[in-house]
Amino acid sequence: MSFDDQLPPKTRLLRAAAELLANSDGSPVSTRQITKLAGVTAPTLYHHFGDKEGLFDAVVAAGFEEYVAGERDFAPSGVPLEDVRRMWDNHVQFGLTQPHLYLVMFGNIRPESRPAIVADAESLLEEMLSKAAIAGQINVPPREAARSILAANVGVTLMLIAEPLEDRNLELSTMTRDSMIFAVSTETARGAAADDSGKSSVVVAAIALNAALQASHSDQLSSSELKLFLEWLHRISSSS
Repeated sequence: MSFDDQLPPKTRLLRAAAELLANSDGSPVSTRQITKLAGVTAPTLYHHFGDKEGLFDAVVAAGFEEYVAGERDFAPSGVPLEDVRRMWDNHVQFGLTQPHLYLVMFGNIRPESRPAIVADAESLLEEMLSKAAIAGQINVPPREAARSILAANVGVTLMLIAEPLEDRNLELSTMTRDSMIFAVSTETARGAAADDSGKSSVVVAAIALNAALQASHSDQLSSSELKLFLEWLHRISSSS
């Protein structure tokens, strides 16, 4: 079966590759399979995408656009950490709905090679955590919090994908999500020992001011003054 001949060849190739990846169960997908399902010749694939890997990259890019839409497709609640919880749940749902595409996007990891798509997903999460930082709600810098939370989010999603549907327990996601958010939130700082409470307050304040300055693009300081001030704040906020 091939796709509607009235569709542009590029669209048919993208849809064919996505369908074959989704049904491959991890097996290799050949150029011949793609072109046959799309109803085009191999030179047409090479013309639009360069090679099979270029086509797969385009499929992943389209998948990431859908993922981003899911991450942003809600009205902010005004409580940044609650929005982080919703972003986590959207991420897991995306992975369970499109497991084979998710594995191509987040599971194809090589040593010492960090996929750009992971960095992009991390940036989305960092945006929301920066709002939490400005509100004084987290006790570690937004970038560090984003890396930790995303690592756990991806790990949980991959574990759930691997489980048989009848054994899949979404409580694993909920428990891990809440534990990770608690670990980076100021709730943890409030539970610190009395001797550390003052230090924790200073760290939270430094993180909040750092995030606020970076978000505001303040012109009240020169670029060199701002850079130095941000460096001081980073040292304070990174102290343990």
